[in-house]
Formats: sequence, structure tokens, C-alpha cells
Amino acid sequence: MGNWQLEVGKMVLYMAFPVCLFHYFNQPQYFEKWVVQKKRELYPPDSKTEQYRAALKELSDRQRMKQFDT
Repeated sequence: MGNWQLEVGKMVLYMAFPVCLFHYFNQPQYFEKWVVQKKRELYPPDSKTEQYRAALKELSDRQRMKQFDT
């Protein structure tokens, strides 16, 4: 068994290590590039999105007009 200095050192290590890791890995500059890249892989920007929105708006407008006519 160690003396009290060893126990205090272990306690400091056990408490400081997770705090230091939390601080290091929660800095935006370390993971922002990765997050943006992964988001673009999963949801690629495409030009068809605007076409889908326009078609959806046109369909909803037609249904709304049909609803008002009856």
C-alpha cells in the first residue's frame, strides 16, 4: 500500500483526467470540420430540393383552392 501522497495523487488523476478530456473534446474547432463533413455525407445538398419544395407548394395550393371551391 502507498502512503497518503500516493492516494491524493491517484484521486487528483481520477478527477482531473475526465475533466481535461471533457474540456479538450468539447472545443468546437476540433470537431466542427468532422461534423460538417459527416452532415454533407448523410444529407448531400442537391438542386432537386428546391424543385420538390416548389411542387409541394403547388400541390398544397391546388388542394387549398379545391377546398375553397366546394
